[in-house]
Amino acid sequence: MFDSIRLFFRLRYSPDKTYYRIANELFGICPNNIELYKLALIHRSASLFLDDGTPINNERLEFLGDAVIESIVSDYLFIEFPEANEGFLTQLRARLVSRSALNRLAQKIGLDRYIITQAHNTYSQKHLFGDALEAMMGAVYLDKGYDFANRLLINRLLKKYVDLDGMTEQETDFKSRLIEWSQKNKSDLRFDTSPSERYTNQSPHFRTRVYIDGQCAGTGEGHSKKSSEQKAAQAAMTERDSETDTDDTAPDDALRS
Repeated sequence: MFDSIRLFFRLRYSPDKTYYRIANELFGICPNNIELYKLALIHRSASLFLDDGTPINNERLEFLGDAVIESIVSDYLFIEFPEANEGFLTQLRARLVSRSALNRLAQKIGLDRYIITQAHNTYSQKHLFGDALEAMMGAVYLDKGYDFANRLLINRLLKKYVDLDGMTEQETDFKSRLIEWSQKNKSDLRFDTSPSERYTNQSPHFRTRVYIDGQCAGTGEGHSKKSSEQKAAQAAMTERDSETDTDDTAPDDALRS
């Protein structure tokens, strides 16, 4: 009730009423420290400078918000999927907090309309929406605390704008994803499935080897051919992602993805 009254007056009489309106529109909140939210909207390309040359932009809030979002998403997935293993949770979290996912989320809530930027190159444009969302979550965390930021991100953003069920189905269908990848990259893909030495009529058991361009890229075992192939595809994708991450850390490709 008090926040509603305070917001009413600040939306009408505060010199920062535009920023109060933005915070309320995006997150349904009345900020305690509006300066944090103003700062979160300043992309580094539009930095202000203090007399000593110190730049004023959202990079520090972005750094903080990145950690806050990853922590909240980890907590969220841990609760939502009590039976899932670490690999599944790690892969799904990576997709939820990826730059492309955060960019889309920022655009869905309308944050892209309010970012103060002078960026015109492709790289900056590609990343600034997600960067600003991280910065805004950093501002919420400093202004309202972790519990508030947790509820806001999960209830107002993730549950409303993210199709977690769809992402989960896509995340668990490793075979389809590997086939799609091989077709896109024009790689020869072959699944070799046969009964394992543990196979009996009472308890079937299979082993699958995945070959990419003639090289064994992963193996998996399961009590059905489908389970065995999914595990082998997951192993192959994990190995492929590991190699990609190694390549991405090379000095010439050290840009954040």
